[in-house]
Amino acid sequence: MGSRKAATHDSGDTGGKKHRRGRLRKVVTLVTVGLTVAAVVKELRKPEDERTWNGTVAMVVPYDFRFPTMARIRERVWNPESDHFLGPRVVGVGWTVNVGKVVAVVREKLAAEGEANGGA
Repeated sequence: MGSRKAATHDSGDTGGKKHRRGRLRKVVTLVTVGLTVAAVVKELRKPEDERTWNGTVAMVVPYDFRFPTMARIRERVWNPESDHFLGPRVVGVGWTVNVGKVVAVVREKLAAEGEANGGA
């Protein structure tokens, strides 16, 4: 019985990586659910007229449960003028990548390389 268990764990590196990834995914999911519950509880503890349904939980993790608007989507997902690559999610708990900022920085780097290589 013990040798069979050892054989399945030693059968290859990819199986171990998949197992670790699966465990990591479960941990991330549990943390996300926990933070979501904490954010909802935080809002429900406020008087009804003071609930904003957006803010931070655990002092640093942003949340926003408001109905998304195009302006907010653009601000958080495509904002090349922003100083940050990560910002609050449009809806939910955690962060999202500001793709606009990433594209702007890549364009700047490519332009600088082009100028350095003779203005191609």
